[in-house]
Amino acid sequence: MRGIEGEQTLLRIFVGQAKKPLRRPLYREILDLVRAEGLAGATVLKGVAGFGRGRRVHSANIEGLFESLPLVLEVVDTEERLQRLLPKIEALMSGGSVTLERARVIRYSPAAPPSA
Repeated sequence: MRGIEGEQTLLRIFVGQAKKPLRRPLYREILDLVRAEGLAGATVLKGVAGFGRGRRVHSANIEGLFESLPLVLEVVDTEERLQRLLPKIEALMSGGSVTLERARVIRYSPAAPPSA
């Protein structure tokens, strides 16, 4: 396992849950790409509501059970590794937003083994 510490970069990708450029959801395509490229790790967060450029609110409610809820993928790694990844992510996306910002890694370690 490759460790990271100190000043790094946070890549944040905003997409809709229902986006499927291929046969699988976009978030899964990106997550698998990040893993295959050997980045330190990634997290997918599901939003309860949001809107984008089209100004249409997507939310989790009875009327909109099948709405495209907002998802945020976060990846922290070195600036260089993320810059190499960006064109591959851009090739998958047809909408959404991508941001980069500085992140200070305080702790990055493997999970504790399960107790017996």
